Amino acid sequence: MTTVNPVEANPTPEPGRIIIFSDIWCSFAHIAIHRLHVTRERLGLTDAVQFDHRAFPLEMLNDAPSPRPGTDSEVGRMASHEPEAGWQLWQAKDWLYPSTTLPALEAVQAAKEQGWAASEQLDLALRKAFWAESRCISHRKVILDTAASTGVVDVAALNEALDDGRARHSLSEQTALAKSDRINCSPHLFLPDGTNHANPGIQVGWTGAYGIGWPVVHADDPAVYEDILKRSAA
Repeated sequence: MTTVNPVEANPTPEPGRIIIFSDIWCSFAHIAIHRLHVTRERLGLTDAVQFDHRAFPLEMLNDAPSPRPGTDSEVGRMASHEPEAGWQLWQAKDWLYPSTTLPALEAVQAAKEQGWAASEQLDLALRKAFWAESRCISHRKVILDTAASTGVVDVAALNEALDDGRARHSLSEQTALAKSDRINCSPHLFLPDGTNHANPGIQVGWTGAYGIGWPVVHADDPAVYEDILKRSAA
């Protein structure tokens, strides 16, 4: 049985850091991560706030891969709220649609050995690879090619880390915590002041079942990210 470190069971980062639980094929997380990066740069807080990515693997919580009709239904609706994040309906061959995000999530954890910037940029690039470029982020070569595209990740070191699975235990611990009632959804942010924010700024519902219907956004306030980043700065 996977156990969770008692400290991790109540995630509160040190000043200058935001803990972010999310999955890569979550459209709401794609928006949140884009807004965090853009707002951090605009505020001049790139050196003052780091993003500590943690896994919220939907396939482990749902006991099944994320259905393509579900992500397809989200593209048009969510892209209209943050078009600059990068979106398109799946354009590659059907059999190249990723069946899992676990290898990509593991790679983001493994990249932390190289520093926060490496992990942050790999996470961001993998989200764009899936949502904006229709790339199979389940595949090792796609993950490593995406890492190379960041210009900050040591690809050889990342490949070695994936070979020996050194980040897999962290992924398992994070999955166990994601299954608890402490983490509500993807994305869920935890700040140094002890507050936490599930899907910040966005209130959403659904018309019809997931994969059949579509999301309906009742409210969207991107300005919340400015407050989140200022309160997290070291």
